[in-house]
Amino acid sequence: MLWLLTLIPIFIVAFILYTRRKRRQLVAFGDPTLIAELMPDASRQRPVIKFAILMVALTLLIFAAARPQYGQKSEKIQRQGIETMIALDISNSMLAEDVSPCRLDRAKQMLSKMIDQMVDDKIGLVVFAGESYIQLPITCDYVSAKMFLNTITPDLIKTQGTAIGSAIQTCIKCFGEPSECGRCIVLITDGENHEDDAEGAVKQALEAGIQTFVIGIGKTEGSPIPVPGTSEYKKDRAGNVVVSKLNEEMCQNIAKAGKGMYVHCDNTNTAMKALQKEMNKIATSEIDTEIYSDYNEQYQTFALLALLLLVIEFFIFARQNHVLTKLDIFKEKQI
Repeated sequence: MLWLLTLIPIFIVAFILYTRRKRRQLVAFGDPTLIAELMPDASRQRPVIKFAILMVALTLLIFAAARPQYGQKSEKIQRQGIETMIALDISNSMLAEDVSPCRLDRAKQMLSKMIDQMVDDKIGLVVFAGESYIQLPITCDYVSAKMFLNTITPDLIKTQGTAIGSAIQTCIKCFGEPSECGRCIVLITDGENHEDDAEGAVKQALEAGIQTFVIGIGKTEGSPIPVPGTSEYKKDRAGNVVVSKLNEEMCQNIAKAGKGMYVHCDNTNTAMKALQKEMNKIATSEIDTEIYSDYNEQYQTFALLALLLLVIEFFIFARQNHVLTKLDIFKEKQI
C-alpha cells in the first residue's frame, strides 16, 4: 500500500502546473492589478492551503491502509480435538465412474466437506497406490489441507497397485510420539488389487491407540476404468476391458481388525454422516497449546487525523468570506 505514496508528488506537480496555467490565462485576459480589484474576494493562499491539507490527509489514509503496527501482545490458545490421518487410494481404479463424477473425485468431495466441519482437530493426508507417501503432514491448517486435496490425481504415484498396509504404516509415523489425544485413520479405497498385510498394519495402529475407519467407494458389480483424455477404457493384455470392482469384504475385514467402522460411499452423504458420528465418539483432549505474539494495530490514529483534516478542509472556502473580512475584533472603539 505504501507504493501509493508515489501519487503524492504527481498530484503536487499537477497542481503547480494547473495553478501556473490559470495565472497565465488571467495575465492574457487583462492587467493583473485591475483583475485583482475586480475580484476582491479571490484568494491565492486558500486554494494552496486546501490542497496541502488534502495531500496530508491522503498521506495519512495511505499509512492507515498499510496497517502500521507496533507493540506486541501474547496469546495462549488451547485446542480440544482429535488427530485424523486420511489414507486416500489414488490408483487408476479410482477413476471408475460407478459413483459420480468418479470414485476419486467423490472421495475428494466428501473429504472437503469433512474438513469444513472441523474446528480444533488436526488432519493429515497420505496418498497411496502401489506405494504411499505423505501429501500433507498432520496440521490444523484447514486451508492448506483443502488446497493439497484439490491437487491430488493418480499421476502423483506411477507405481500401480493398492498397498494399503504401507499407507497405514505411513499414517502411524505421521502421528509422531504417543499422545493422550484421540487418534484415528480414515482409509478410503476400492480395495482392488490388495497387495500387503493391511490387517496386520491396522492391528499395529490399534496397539498404538489409533482406530481405523474404512470407507469403501465404488460398486461391487464393478465399472470400467476410463483412460484420461480419451473416450476409451483401460484394457488388459488380451484386449479385454478391465472392470474394477469394490472389494467390500476386504474393506470390512480391515475395519474389524482396526476396531473401527466400515461404511460404503455412494452418491449420497450417508457415508460422511455415519463416519462423522463415529469420529465424534472418539475422546477429545488438549492436542496442543499454542503461544504466539501479535502486534497492536495503530491505523486508527492515522485514520482519525485524516478525517479531522478533511473536515477542516471542508470548512475552508476557496474565496475570502466577505462578511468575515469586515469583522475586526481587535479594532479600538471610538468614544
